[in-house]
This record gives sequence, structure tokens and C-alpha cells, in this order.
Amino acid sequence: MKVRDDVNLSRLLVFDTDPALHELLAPVLQREGRSIQDAYDRHEALEALRHSECDLVLAGQGRNGDEGLKLLRRVRSIRPEARVILTGGRDPAGAVAAIRERAYAYFHKPIPTGPLADMVQLALDATAWRDDIRVASARPEWITLEVRCKIEAAERTTQFIREILADLEPQTAEDVAIAFRELLINGIEYGGKSDARKRVRASLLRTSRAVIAHIADPGKGFSLQALPHAAISNPDGSPTKHIEYREEHGKRAGGFGILMSRSLVDELLYNQRGNAVLAVKYLK
Repeated sequence: MKVRDDVNLSRLLVFDTDPALHELLAPVLQREGRSIQDAYDRHEALEALRHSECDLVLAGQGRNGDEGLKLLRRVRSIRPEARVILTGGRDPAGAVAAIRERAYAYFHKPIPTGPLADMVQLALDATAWRDDIRVASARPEWITLEVRCKIEAAERTTQFIREILADLEPQTAEDVAIAFRELLINGIEYGGKSDARKRVRASLLRTSRAVIAHIADPGKGFSLQALPHAAISNPDGSPTKHIEYREEHGKRAGGFGILMSRSLVDELLYNQRGNAVLAVKYLK
């Protein structure tokens, strides 16, 4: 086992049998204040976990293909506070299993190094995170998650949704994932008021003809005709009116979520109360 850095602040363990993956990830993961260990088989990884502190494990495929998930379960018993990001094949069922086992995230290969680097930093910065995403339904055609009202939880959930949709045409999957993220964040920020004691219920349904996202938040709801902070309410000729409103009221930059989501899916419907939304993307 080799150690690439002696700095012992944030401690990462990278497990995969493929040496090329370790070489690919070395410059992506290396940052000041991190130490990185490489393990090339499960026994080596377990020895590292037993004898060294570890904050994050990047667990890939072993020779049997499912080593990452097995290692995750062992990490829970040896280093229960360590975050585990799984990597593997394009496997929607594996992504759902990863959520159930409380993996921090899942990425299929070839790994998108930028999003992975961002997720690793998010994981290292996380404190209380293990119960942020609960599985209420895990049937392949009907996934329902209960997501704590935290932006971090929304980013993790979105990555899982990308993996659950990974067997679809890439642009279709990305359109749904982005719309899902925007609607989920709206539910967290405006319905749940970013109160970590509350949760948004998010479902992804798949039929032979469509992918459907359903987001229900714990808020009182709203009217689409009364959203001065959102781009969808801008009057004709004033495309930045909502930005002025957000600045005046100390809100973060944004306000394009509903407008963006409407452009990415085929149908976007809100219930009468305004605290639940249905987004439909038809499959071609």
C-alpha cells in the first residue's frame, strides 16, 4: 500500500483493483490538508481501515464486481463515521442499493472527475449526514425518498437520481436530473425553509413512455401568480425584475428553478395548494 501524502487532516482511502483508476483520481483528489491511501484489493482496504483513521472511502469494484458495496458494510462496523462514495458500473439498481446502505454518493464509470471532486469536498465538509436521505419506496419503477431540508442532501439526492436514470438516453436523463434538482431545492428552501428538522418527499416514477418526478414539501404552499423572487413571475419587458427583488430582500442569487424546470420537461403541474409539483418527461 502506498501513501501519497503525509498530511493527516482529512484522510481518504481509495479502493479499486484497476491501477489506471488510481492514477486518474490522484490529481483530482489531492488537495492541501488531505492524505490519500491506495488499496488494490479488499483485504488491503480492510487492513488500512483497521489501522488508520479514515474520513472518506472511495470504494470501487473488486474482482467480483460487487466489492464496493461489501466494503461499505464493513466500513460501517470499523469506521462508522467515515463517508463512503461508491463507484461502479452503470447500474440503477446498484444506485438504489447504495442509498439503502447509506453510501454518501454513487458514480458510474467512466467517472466524471469534476462532479466527483465536488462531492468529495461536500462529504469531507459534512457533519450530521447519515440520516439525510431515507428510502420510503425502492421498487425500480417507483423510487420515493424522504430528503432532509438541507442543500447538501439535495446535491446528494440529485447524483443518486442521475445514477438511477443512467440507463436512459444521456440528454433525457440529465434533463430530468436537473429539473428534479431545481424542484427539490425549491421545496427545501421555500417549503421547508431550510429547516433540517423537516423533509421533502421526492419520488421518481418510470413507465414505458415517461419519467415522472413528484416533489412534495412540508410548506404551506404558494401561488404561481405571486412569486416576485422567481423569474417565472417577471413581467414582459423586465427579465431581471426578480433579481432586483432578491437583492432587496437579501436572498441568494437564483430564482430560475421553475422556469428552468419547465423548459427541461414536457409537463409541469402544481397542486392547488402549491406545495407539490409533478414533472413529466416523455420518452422517445
